[in-house]
Order: sequence, then structure tokens, then C-alpha cells
Amino acid sequence: MTATAGQPVRRVLLVDDHPIVRQGLSRIIANEPGLAVCGEAETVREARQAVRDLKPDIVVVDLSLKEGDGIELVRELRAHHPALPLLVLSMHDETVYAGRLLAAGANGYIMKHAASEQFIVALRQVLEGGTYLSEAARASRAGRGGSPHSPVDALSNRELQVLQMVGRGLSSRQVAEALNLSVKTVEAHRQRIKGKLGLRTGAQLVQFAANWVTSP
Repeated sequence: MTATAGQPVRRVLLVDDHPIVRQGLSRIIANEPGLAVCGEAETVREARQAVRDLKPDIVVVDLSLKEGDGIELVRELRAHHPALPLLVLSMHDETVYAGRLLAAGANGYIMKHAASEQFIVALRQVLEGGTYLSEAARASRAGRGGSPHSPVDALSNRELQVLQMVGRGLSSRQVAEALNLSVKTVEAHRQRIKGKLGLRTGAQLVQFAANWVTSP
């Protein structure tokens, strides 16, 4: 995409572990004046390298990545690139994740089922230095302390990461390797998650996690 009337082209890096999602986003962005996809990544390691090599103007990050976790990537990118705009695009419930991601350093959060026009609105808003949340996410943040929300609200960010990875079918050892933790620490997290969610067995935890990860 070329610039229009002297407008600079803003470079977008896409970080998502599904090629079909990246292709869809690339097509949407290609139709927008002043925007261009400068690169793609599907793992945390690839994302780190792409940010260093390509120096994008904004990074669009999914939460579920191969060989890593989106929350940790957002936190790491914010620490090393404090001025880099970060927009999270995810299938996971924004009323649970949006506030956590903003606290980790993201500038916006949008659901994957949002309309393509809304994605562009979010992208441009974050590019211009703003913060993007949907009306539902803003209302949820404003209403905290009122009626109960999802049961996973009680989980810490790390416990939520572990739950997500368990739901994707990773073993405790694989979770430990992805998050650079010991297996013993991961098992302790699993025990705390079960307690907070009222689950008694490991099988119940796996089932709950799988349902959580795949729920719209």
C-alpha cells in the first residue's frame, strides 16, 4: 500500500499462530490507505526478532501463540519498546482479558469476531496514541465490584496463562518450558486454579480449560 497525499505508510506487524487469520488481516489492511503489513510471526521468538528487524509502527498480537504466551509478549515488548503501540486481537473474553492486557502494557484490545471496520478503527486509534476498548469491555471495567463476572476473574495473570495452555492441550512440562518455570511450580499453579474454580480433579481442570479456550 502506497502513501496518499504525502501521508506516510504505517507498518503493521501481525503476531498470530493461525496463518488464515494473518492472511485475513493482511487483506483488510491492504485495502486501507496509509497502512501496510511489514511482517508476520507465529511465535514469541519470531515476534521478538521481527520487532527488532522490521521496526514496525504497531504490533497486532494474539494471546494464544506457539512456543509462548501473548500476555508475556506484551509485557516484554512494552518493557523493551516503551513507545511501540500494541493492539491485542483475540478470541478470548474481553471482559476477562482486556483489563489485564492494558495493565501489562497493551494499548487496545479487540475481539476476533469484531467487524473488519471496527478492527481498522481500533488499529488507527492505537496508532494515533489512543487506547481502544469496546463498549462491553469499558462497561465491564467500570462495573467491577458489582455483580459477579466469569469465575476465572479470580485467577492471577500467571494462573490464567497456565489455564489457557492447559486448555490448548499442553502438559505441565510443556507449560513449564513455554513459561520458563519448573514443573513443580506449574503443578502448584494447577492446584491453585482448581481451588479457585471449585474443581476437584485434574480431568475436571483439563475439561474446564478446554471449554474455556474454545468458547466464543
